[in-house]
Amino acid sequence: MSEPMRPQNSPYPVEVEAGKTYFWCACGQSKRQPFCDGSHQGTDFSPVAYKAPAGRKVFFCGCKVTGKAPLCDGSHNR
Repeated sequence: MSEPMRPQNSPYPVEVEAGKTYFWCACGQSKRQPFCDGSHQGTDFSPVAYKAPAGRKVFFCGCKVTGKAPLCDGSHNR
């Protein structure tokens, strides 16, 4: 499997709505970071669905190497 592009080395803070599903870009090529725009077509990557359990601010991974996709786990610091 190829490595994802790293659009930024910090998380994307996003206010999410309770019950809404968001599709996080795993390939790093989307022009709508941190969300999927279909740019992964023809790659080994697929977007990751995240259903917000509550309305609040969450931090979606920007470096694409998190161990807790789609949320940031601090991997960009390593």
